Amino acid sequence: MGINERIKNFRNQLHLSQEYVANFLGINRATYTQMENGKRKITAEDVSRLSELFGVTADALLNENRMSQPATVFARSFEKLDENDQAEIMNLIKFKEQMKMQRS
Repeated sequence: MGINERIKNFRNQLHLSQEYVANFLGINRATYTQMENGKRKITAEDVSRLSELFGVTADALLNENRMSQPATVFARSFEKLDENDQAEIMNLIKFKEQMKMQRS
């Protein structure tokens, strides 16, 4: 599995859109899509920023055998947030759980 596929997997595990990741990187969505499709080289700066966004080490992006679990990624990102943002995330999780229960 190439770095482009690992990046796509991390993005999907975190339920992030290509648009969101592209905005985070300061590029347009089409350029980011080329990165995921292996049609654009991924720079060291890209790896650094993506590892920050995904809450994993650059090594996890570069090496196939070091992928983190989504819960670990979430926990690392969550603890970096301030109290208000953490409360907002918890409210979103509760809302999502309620919506899921209503569909069942």
